[in-house]
Amino acid sequence: MEPDVKEQLDNILSQYDGESADLISILQAAQGRFGYLPKEVMQGIAKFLRLPESTVYGVSTFYAQFKLTPSGKTIVKVCRGTSCHVRGGVRILREVEKQLGIGPGETTDDMEYSLETVACFGSCALSPVVVINTTVYGRMTPAKVGRILADTKQPL
Repeated sequence: MEPDVKEQLDNILSQYDGESADLISILQAAQGRFGYLPKEVMQGIAKFLRLPESTVYGVSTFYAQFKLTPSGKTIVKVCRGTSCHVRGGVRILREVEKQLGIGPGETTDDMEYSLETVACFGSCALSPVVVINTTVYGRMTPAKVGRILADTKQPL
């Protein structure tokens, strides 16, 4: 483990007593620090909690909130719920894939964008829905996808 990563992990772990019940809280804190859960971080957590690495890995893959690979700076989420599907969600997803050159679960080579699909955002009245980071875009069309993604590419 790199010294900087070890130092950051040790800082996180110093806030816990080493109880296995803290596993999810520790994973959340580690992901918050690193942006995802690197293998060496999960190994360090397993050692600290005196748990098999397979247990830490199993928990981190069971919950959708945990990521095992780095995400892009901009997260694009496309709803695949029933309402969004009926109102053209598949076309929206295809357009996002085309615009970004990646599929669901992938990140662009420059680490700028990650594409995810979500079962439902609960914004059915606005379907089809795309969420970019924390901004909800409703009543999407393929043309709107291009405009919105172009806006996210503007320098801050």
